[in-house]
Amino acid sequence: MQARIDPYAAAPAAIRAMMALSAHAEKSGLERSLLELVKTRASQINGCAFCLHMHARDARAAGESETRLYLLDAWRESTLYTPRERAALAWTEALTLIAQTHAPDEDYDELARHFSEAEQVELTIAIVTINAWNRIAVGFRRPHPAD
Repeated sequence: MQARIDPYAAAPAAIRAMMALSAHAEKSGLERSLLELVKTRASQINGCAFCLHMHARDARAAGESETRLYLLDAWRESTLYTPRERAALAWTEALTLIAQTHAPDEDYDELARHFSEAEQVELTIAIVTINAWNRIAVGFRRPHPAD
């Protein structure tokens, strides 16, 4: 894979705005483990190697188990995720694939059972943010580190 451009050098103000949105998502009050699962799952769907590398590493550093990371792509068939995590992962998939799913009521209803209204917005912002980063990294072919 050949990198296309360096978006950080080409448009630093735009990247600073993205970084500010990311910083807000990190300070949302949502559990770090939940945020890393959401970022990893969206990155799996979007095929973003750069973000998968980063967030799998960050998740492990925050105490996430290898087994849960390995099974994340099959979370619906696994018993390792809490009902709250499952609601967040379903919402992540619904929003990441919005052209196909149109954010179904059943996914939203499950989200609303486990998250306050403010948490629903914060989670949605986190999902929007990782999807934006995925599109930047995939679109410009940002290479992931070797390790």
